[in-house]
Amino acid sequence: MRTSTRTAGTLIRIGLAAGRSTPGDRLRWWGLFCAALAVAFVTLATVATVATYHGRDTRADARGAVITDGKHATLLYREGADSVGNRPVSVIFLHPLTPEAPLPAGVSRWPEPGEVLLSPELLRTGHAEGIRTRYGSFAGTVTTDGLVAPSERIAYVRVADTPPKDDDRWMHVAAFGSGGGATGEMADQKPVASPLLALWALTGLPALALTVVAARVGSRSRDRRSSLLQALGGTWRHRMIVNIGEAALPAALGTFAAFIPYAVASVWDVRLGPTGYILDHRDVLGAWPTAAGAAVVSLLAVLGIVVGSHRVHRDGRSTRPASFASRVPAWRLSVCGIGVALVLTSQYVPHRAQLAVFTCGTVVMWAFLSSVVALVTRHLGSWLADNGKRKGHAGRMIGGRWTHAHPGVIVRLALAMVIGIGIVAQMQVWTSRLGVQSQAAVETHQRIKDTVIQLTTGGMTAAQTERFRSSLPAGSLLLTRAFHDPGPPKDPWVTIEGSCRDLRTLHVACPGDTKTAAGTSTQVQEMRRWYGNVKFAQVPHITVKPDSTQSLLVVTPEPGHLSAVKKAAYTLPNPSVQVETLGGNWLGPSRAPLANWIQLFGVTGILFILVAGAVSAAAEFVRIRHALAPLSVLTGHRRVFRSVSSWHLTVPLLIATVLTGAVTAWHSVFFIALVQEGSVSWTVLAAGITTCAVVSLAVGFLGARAAAREAAQWRPAAD
Repeated sequence: MRTSTRTAGTLIRIGLAAGRSTPGDRLRWWGLFCAALAVAFVTLATVATVATYHGRDTRADARGAVITDGKHATLLYREGADSVGNRPVSVIFLHPLTPEAPLPAGVSRWPEPGEVLLSPELLRTGHAEGIRTRYGSFAGTVTTDGLVAPSERIAYVRVADTPPKDDDRWMHVAAFGSGGGATGEMADQKPVASPLLALWALTGLPALALTVVAARVGSRSRDRRSSLLQALGGTWRHRMIVNIGEAALPAALGTFAAFIPYAVASVWDVRLGPTGYILDHRDVLGAWPTAAGAAVVSLLAVLGIVVGSHRVHRDGRSTRPASFASRVPAWRLSVCGIGVALVLTSQYVPHRAQLAVFTCGTVVMWAFLSSVVALVTRHLGSWLADNGKRKGHAGRMIGGRWTHAHPGVIVRLALAMVIGIGIVAQMQVWTSRLGVQSQAAVETHQRIKDTVIQLTTGGMTAAQTERFRSSLPAGSLLLTRAFHDPGPPKDPWVTIEGSCRDLRTLHVACPGDTKTAAGTSTQVQEMRRWYGNVKFAQVPHITVKPDSTQSLLVVTPEPGHLSAVKKAAYTLPNPSVQVETLGGNWLGPSRAPLANWIQLFGVTGILFILVAGAVSAAAEFVRIRHALAPLSVLTGHRRVFRSVSSWHLTVPLLIATVLTGAVTAWHSVFFIALVQEGSVSWTVLAAGITTCAVVSLAVGFLGARAAAREAAQWRPAAD
């Protein structure tokens, strides 16, 4: 036992010394540091996500309304929806029936009739839209105990009058707390698996790719050391201890550095970039024990990748290392095929599982696509070497032989480009998922802005309708809209009614008009696009039926009056549930959060990929400058550097770029066919391919330049 411990200590010291003396040691040290930091960052982000979901569920449970029958009710409760900018807002209308009516979490007292409590984020973001007076008189804010997240936008409105008894929109509530329904952001919350899947697909995969690249920096010296240890009788345990000793310090420091942003999020509420979401520091703080254990797992995973990437033959008959630098393992090609198979079969699984299967297949395919590229370029290298030998082209022959002998180099260099193009393409496709209706809503907003506004009425009385009309901005038109569906064989239609004066303003002819209106207005054209078969009718006075079969339409003389119309609607004694522009429910509030989260994860993943590409390219420059330097003595000129670098680096990387572009195009089109929405931006894809092609040329040029500089000072050495 004592001998084993002493041997292990010696091997660890050998590994520590090797980390300070091997070629490219500083590059690998910083590469492993960044890799460990990236993997730990994603791991801790996973812990924070799970903790946040748990905290959200706990706080949502504390404020949920417990529905009961009319006999046991203590207050009336109704939910509505609104928006500030392109962000959704939850509006809760309340009317206590008794002085002892319970309070939801985050509310210390009931506001007076006509008053409203706002969440801090809603108060901040809605200041420019007059949010303080939109729903009534501002009476205070909701505390964080009543918010699922500090960034939640929610309002508690106490209506001014007692709701009508026959209004079935109002629910009877007995209490708030356990067993209550979901409100606010929780009404449409995705399961925790959704953000975790996106996090690991767009950020976790690049972090693992960075780890693989960093682990193989200076791999030639480590492969020789591994073969030497095997020749001396060392087992896999001895090689593992040496490799761990070499990588432990930078990996541990990188993992520790990942705790800095986690610690900041544990002390202060942190806003997550383009999403606008604010992490509640209490959730992150409470997950520290889990975070510590996850960090240990992350560190072990990094060290496991380091150990696994430096293996030798297990049969003991050869001291040659079985590293990826000399061949492409067959299992990598099989795993890539499995990823492609998952993508292809995702359309045949149940609908709920389609996206999960597609995403898993995508991650596997992109992770191992570079191995397929390496196999292609390895065979290409053999052909180039033979062709160069026949034609007497030294650069082509040497470059081809290197490509054939070291496909792992091409994999590490191509990995960043392959995953980078994939992430950029997926970000573009995901954010383009507007669908037909959403695209039509965007086009409508571009043409008429917010000049046509729809309101649900809920059976407004004549007095309320007249009060609403008098509160509208000057020059506004008030119309009613009703949907009629007689059933087959007749087609449904929509009736829009208004006074003759209002209809003529819209260039719609009234009964008895002798002159035909000179073309309908743009607002009417958009109504026909959305409502289909529209029939206009003249009525002397605007009235609303009590059965909620009608809705109101407000046409403003110019854009920019949406806030004023909302204030007029929400300050009624029995406010409308929803006020929105024409097609507004298909605009930003339902789509913007998804695009922002994809952007956050994707940009972080691209950052990791850029680091991986930089580390890989720098490591190759270190290797190639030493290997190419003696060629100037053998050939008598330096043109050979450019030739070898072009055939060994640039040509394989260009092939990788073309293959990746083709696979990305197929993958994006397949995804659009699967979800039945979105579009491929060929401009974005072409820009990504062009960028990678330029990088390929730059890598070959810089590699030749590094070798030329080394050749100027190269001297023979017994290495």
